[in-house]
Amino acid sequence: MKKRIYVEKKEGFCVEASSILQDLNLNLGLNMKSLRLINIYDIFNIDEQLLETSLYKVFGEVVTDKVFDDIDLYKKKYLACEYLPGQYDQRASQAEACLKLINPKTHAHIKSATLLIFDDDLKRSDLDKITNYYINKVECRVKNLKRLRDINKAPIEVVKILNGFRNLKDNELDSFIEEYSLAMNKDDLKTVIDYFNNINRDPFITELRILDTYWSDHCRHTTFNTKLEEITIDDSFISNEIKDAYNLYLNMRKELNRENKNICLMDMATIAARYLKKKGLLSDLEESEENNACSIYVNVKCGIKTEKWLLEFKNETHNHPTEIEPFGGASTCLGGAIRDPLSGRAYVYQAMRVTGAGNIYESSSDTIEGKLPQRVISTKAARGYSSYGNQIGLATTFVKELYHDGYKAKRLEVGAVVGAVKASNVRRETPLPGDVVLMLGGRTGRDGIGGATGSSKKHNVHSIETCSSEVQKGNAPEERKIEHLFRREEVSRLIKKSNDFGAGGVSVAIGELAKGLTIYLDRVPVKYTGLNATELAISESQERMAVVVSKEDKEEFIKYCKEENIEVVHIADVTKEENLKMYYNNTLYVNLSREFLDSNGALHKSKCYVTANNKKDMFNRNVTNLHNDAISLLKDKNVASQKGLVEMFDSTIGRSTVLMPYGGIYQLSETQVSVQKLPVLNKTTTTCSIMAFGYDPYLTESSPFLGSQYAVIESIAKVVAAGASYKNMRFSFQEYFEKMTSKESFGKPFEALLGAIKIQNDFELPSIGGKDSMSGTFDNLNVPPMLMSFGITLVDAKNVISTDFKKNGNYLYLIKHQRLSNDMPNI
Repeated sequence: MKKRIYVEKKEGFCVEASSILQDLNLNLGLNMKSLRLINIYDIFNIDEQLLETSLYKVFGEVVTDKVFDDIDLYKKKYLACEYLPGQYDQRASQAEACLKLINPKTHAHIKSATLLIFDDDLKRSDLDKITNYYINKVECRVKNLKRLRDINKAPIEVVKILNGFRNLKDNELDSFIEEYSLAMNKDDLKTVIDYFNNINRDPFITELRILDTYWSDHCRHTTFNTKLEEITIDDSFISNEIKDAYNLYLNMRKELNRENKNICLMDMATIAARYLKKKGLLSDLEESEENNACSIYVNVKCGIKTEKWLLEFKNETHNHPTEIEPFGGASTCLGGAIRDPLSGRAYVYQAMRVTGAGNIYESSSDTIEGKLPQRVISTKAARGYSSYGNQIGLATTFVKELYHDGYKAKRLEVGAVVGAVKASNVRRETPLPGDVVLMLGGRTGRDGIGGATGSSKKHNVHSIETCSSEVQKGNAPEERKIEHLFRREEVSRLIKKSNDFGAGGVSVAIGELAKGLTIYLDRVPVKYTGLNATELAISESQERMAVVVSKEDKEEFIKYCKEENIEVVHIADVTKEENLKMYYNNTLYVNLSREFLDSNGALHKSKCYVTANNKKDMFNRNVTNLHNDAISLLKDKNVASQKGLVEMFDSTIGRSTVLMPYGGIYQLSETQVSVQKLPVLNKTTTTCSIMAFGYDPYLTESSPFLGSQYAVIESIAKVVAAGASYKNMRFSFQEYFEKMTSKESFGKPFEALLGAIKIQNDFELPSIGGKDSMSGTFDNLNVPPMLMSFGITLVDAKNVISTDFKKNGNYLYLIKHQRLSNDMPNI
C-alpha cells in the first residue's frame, strides 16, 4: 500500500512557520499576514495497521500536531519542495527507522517534502521571488503534488574504459580536463598517461576519478606541496623581520638535515614542530601511522588515581560546500571534524565554531550573481552546524562569526573539536596480509561525489548549478551510534587501524589503510539502487567508518556493531601485493600500484614573491571624537552581540561544561574560551581541556606576517586570561587563502607561515597539525588571507576564571602589550 499524509502544527506550536514568514517578509520586502507549514510524507510498501499505529507515534504528536490524508489546494497560493534524487533525506530516514522499531519486518520506504501555503492575495511575481529564495537548487526542487511515485531506484550508468586515453596529445589535454571536470592539471594528466602507457592499457574512468581525488588539494595538499622557487621578499617596513624569519626557517632545515627537501608551504607548516621536537620540547606527541587528528599524551585525574590518556583535537573547514548548500555543508563540517579524533578511538566532547561572512544585512537583491544571499548562507549554516551538534550530543561552548567583505568570495566555515580516550584502550598496528577491513555506519548514495576535487577548484557564476552532487549530507544519529561503539573498551581494543570516510570516500578512506588492498565495491550498502563502480568508489556519503581487524576478530567486532544497531560489512582484504584493486560484481575496475598512487602526481612548481607592505601602525585608530568613534565602533558588525547566534548551540550536553558561553548572573558576560571536563566514565575528575582561537582578518589582510603571529598570541592570551598556563600549549593552524595562481598569491601564505615559524620558535610551543584550504576565490574576488590559531592545553577546573565580575570591589586589570616600533610583537 502507498499513502500520502500531511502533518501540521496546531495553533500555538507553529514556531517554524512563524520564523519562515518573518524571514520572507524581511528579506523579500513582502507583507504577508500568514503562512502555513505542512510536512508531507509519501509512504510506500506499508500495511494499513502499521500506518494507523504510527500516525501519532512517528509522524505526529497528539498534543502538538494535526495529521490528515487530504488537503484542498484549489485556488491556493503554495510552494511544495522536495530533495533532489540522491540527496539524503534525514526526516524520511528517521521516520523509516521509527517504523522498524514498531515492526522490524517492515520494508516501508518514505519520501518527505515541505508545503508552504501563503495568503490568497499573494501576487504571482511574489510567489516566484519566494520560490527562487526558498529553494536552493543544489539540494531540492519544486514537488509535483499530483504524483505519488517512488523514485528510489536511480538510473544506472555504465562504467567505461577511456579508449584512446594513452594517445592524447598535448594540445588535447586542456579540453580533456574540461570535459571530465578534473581537478588535476596538465602535468598531472601527463603523468597518468605515462603510467598507463607503461602498463600497456587504457584506464577505466573509475581509475581516473580515483587518481583525481587522491591528488586533489583536499586529500594530498597539492598547493601546500608545490615547490617554491625564486623566492623574493620585497622591501617594506618589516621586510628585514620577514627575511630574518626566512633565515630562521633555512637554519631549521639545515639542523634537521632537510636541505635536500623541496621548499614548500607544507615543509614550512611542519618544520617548527620537527625542530622543537629535536630540542626535546615535544615529548608528549603521539606518533603512529594514523594521523587523522593531533594527538598528545596527558595525565588525567580519575577519582583518586592519575591515568594516562590521549587528548586528540582537530579543526576542519567546509568552506566550499557551505557556500553552495549552507545547512548540509556546515553540518558535515562538524561531522567531518568529529570523525577524525573518533577514528583515533577518542570520544569527542568539546566543540568550537568560527565562521566568516560578508554583510548579512545587505538586501538579497544585492547578491552577486551565481551566489546565495549572505544572510541565507549565514543563518542556514548556523542551523546546520547546531542541528548536527545538538543531535549527536556534542557541547559547542564557543561560537563566533567574523564579518569581512572578502568572504563574499567564499564562506569561511571552521569547526574545531576535542576528544579523549584512555591510552591503554588504543592499539596502533600496521595491517598485515590476511587482515580484513570492515565498513560500518551509514549507507552510500550520490551525495558528496566530487567534493574533494570540487573544493580544490576556483568558483564562478555557474558553480551553484553544477556542484549539487558535491555536497555531503550529515546523519548525526548514525555517527552518534559509532561514537557509542568506539567508546566501548572491548571494541576499541580490537581495532588495529581505523580511518573515517570523508573526501574521496571508499577510494581514500579504505585505500589509505594498507599498502595492498582488494576492495569489493558490490558489498557497499547503498541508499538506493543504480550506483556504478565509480560512484561507489568516490562517494563521500557521511557517517561511515573503516576499521582493520584481524581475521580472527571479525565476527566479534560484527557482533558488537549489531548490538549498537550499526550496519557493517566485510568490504576489503589486506594483501601482500602493494596494489589497490577494486572489484564490482567480480569485474576488476581498479588496479593501481601503491607507489603511483602515493606519488601525488606531477611535482608542481611556482615562483614566490612577497610584495611590499608599508602600512605602518596598523593597530592604532586616530580618535577625533570619542562619542562619534564609540558610536561608530558599536555599529561595527564585528562588535555587535552574537548572543542570538550562540544560543542556537547546546552548550550543556554531556555535563562537562565548565564555562558557559555567557557568564554572570544575567548571562551577558561573553566567554572567550571553551573549557570542558574530560569524558571520564564512572569517576570524578577536575581535569579540563581549554581551547581558544586567534585571528584578525583585517590585520592579516594588511600583513600576513604580523597577522599569523598575533593569531598565536591571541589564542595564548585568551587561555592565560582564563586561568591556564601557556607553557604546555599545543596548536593546530587553519590556513585559508585565495586560489594560488601567481607568484604574488603564493607570497601570502609564505609570509604568514614565516610569521608562524617565528612565533612558535619564540614561545617554544609547536603547532602539531592543521588544515589548509586554498580555494577562496570567486571570479576576481578573494577571501582575506588567514592563518587561524587554535591553542589547547589542560587546566584544573578550580583554576578556571570566568569573565564576569564576582562581587562588588572586583578589579579589572589591563596587561598592556607594548609593540615594537614596526608593530612586531614584543616577546
